[in-house]
Amino acid sequence: MHIFKHYVSFVPAIIFTQLSKNITIQLQFEMAKDYLKPKSGGIIIDASCGSGLFSRLFVKSELYCLVVALDFSENMLKQCKEFIKQENISDERLVLVRADISRLPFVSGSIDALHAGAAIHCWPSPACAVAEISRVLRPGGVFVGSTFIADVLPPVIPLLRIGRPYIDQITGNNTFLSELELEDLCSACGLVNFTFVRNGFYIMFSATKAS
Repeated sequence: MHIFKHYVSFVPAIIFTQLSKNITIQLQFEMAKDYLKPKSGGIIIDASCGSGLFSRLFVKSELYCLVVALDFSENMLKQCKEFIKQENISDERLVLVRADISRLPFVSGSIDALHAGAAIHCWPSPACAVAEISRVLRPGGVFVGSTFIADVLPPVIPLLRIGRPYIDQITGNNTFLSELELEDLCSACGLVNFTFVRNGFYIMFSATKAS
């Protein structure tokens, strides 16, 4: 087990290096748009929006009637607000909301789509967060997320569940799930039609709120 612990200590660095080499922001945005296309014209939440890069791209695409930039960090939302001012984006089309992803301040079944870019591994409880996302989505609503996959190399896969405590010690609050765990999580929360695109350790996935 000491060997396994030493091995997984390199996982976060490998994952982030792989992402920076292979996936540009523009490519991520185009991939997300493809998944979100059925919900054009509706309300979209950009969860864990950070400085609002994707939020602003969603507004500029003119595909949605309203974009909600949501984050728990007040400092991130302040940065987002500054960028909005610099880019002359109307507050009629983009609103900022500070909220916990596990306690969304929206009526059940009121949101058409939710995007969470490179975020789910940072959430304290992915299960609670995805359940809450499912709650606020309308039937047929789409959840699109991206994260990093914890399957390092095939020989390690059977040890992932056994070694989860060791991975957590190394990665702090980050939770890196496998493809199967992501699909099971969505399914358990009432989200169906799970699909994904992989590029190295990076994954973008989509699931739909059951009708």
